[in-house]
Amino acid sequence: MNDKPIYVTEPYLPPLDEFIPYLEQIWASKKLTNNGPMHQQLEAALRDYLGVPEIALFNNGTIALLTALQALRIGGEVITTPFSFVATGHSLLWNGITPVFVDIDPQTFNLDPEKIEAAITPRTTAIMPVHCYGNPCDVAAIQEIADTYNLKVIYDAAHAFGVEDAGGSILRHGDLSAISFHATKVFNTFEGGAIVCPDAKTKRHIDNLKNFGIVNETTVVASGINGKMSEINAAFGLLQLKHIDQAISHREKVYRHYLSHLGGVDGLDIFENVAGGKSNYAYFPLLVNEHYRMTRDELYEYLRDHGIYARRYFYPLLSAHSCYRDHSPAQTPVAEKMSRQILCLPISGQIELGEVQRVVALLAG
Repeated sequence: MNDKPIYVTEPYLPPLDEFIPYLEQIWASKKLTNNGPMHQQLEAALRDYLGVPEIALFNNGTIALLTALQALRIGGEVITTPFSFVATGHSLLWNGITPVFVDIDPQTFNLDPEKIEAAITPRTTAIMPVHCYGNPCDVAAIQEIADTYNLKVIYDAAHAFGVEDAGGSILRHGDLSAISFHATKVFNTFEGGAIVCPDAKTKRHIDNLKNFGIVNETTVVASGINGKMSEINAAFGLLQLKHIDQAISHREKVYRHYLSHLGGVDGLDIFENVAGGKSNYAYFPLLVNEHYRMTRDELYEYLRDHGIYARRYFYPLLSAHSCYRDHSPAQTPVAEKMSRQILCLPISGQIELGEVQRVVALLAG
């Protein structure tokens, strides 16, 4: 096999020479972290680009989730989805919170609002949905339930950078939204993340929490954590932001190529994007059903044998891992079925359409 490997998500990497001036500025300033000029510039640029009130940068998305839960003083039980990356559930366990897994909608892969109320108990304090694959949750229905039962809503928006519904950024919903800027995400800072905040007061509180709770040299107001983003990461984010529209536009071309060439393949269930506003084309998920010529796992191995590293996002379910089995025995048949059939195909801001066609040819063959 002479073709180069193709991975499900690859980082968008602008030309290296464009990054050098940022590094020179950092070296000249000798400010490497602690809310330096690059950090401040990136927060302002992202606030404007995303159209959100306030944003607090973090060293990764998991620490952002952990801190969001701390900021709202969440405890007891939190309703969430089993169909997600482990960081979603781990952020709850690390805060001493019991995750309660609720089933997902088969069309959106997101938490099913119709299943939430039955899972609410006197110990429930919040709902933590995931905008899975960047597809927006039913934010109106979730907020109505939260308002009825006096619950907080924290969105795991790891996949949702730049996604908009009819009213604007999807990140404006809920009490807080946490984003990931990991290297495999649509927008990345090598490693990084953020919390979208509704106002300046909330941002100040979160900024204190991510800096050990330190306000000044002699005052510590909370038992915070070290969640600060370095200047190197912030600088790369500023460079990425210059290219982000180009990268998302290319992702859309890849997405539509898959749609047009795989939509008629027997045994593959293809899903149209449901953003209703602006998508970021973060992933291309499909379901391999019983009518396909091989099982999902056979197809997964077949593609790997040809150098194509698709991923079974998300398999197994969170609730299937040993660290969760004693916390919330899940009754989630839709999520369980989709977890056995799901396969995400390679998509990125730089993958060549010829490489995409290699994937298509193997699937349609």
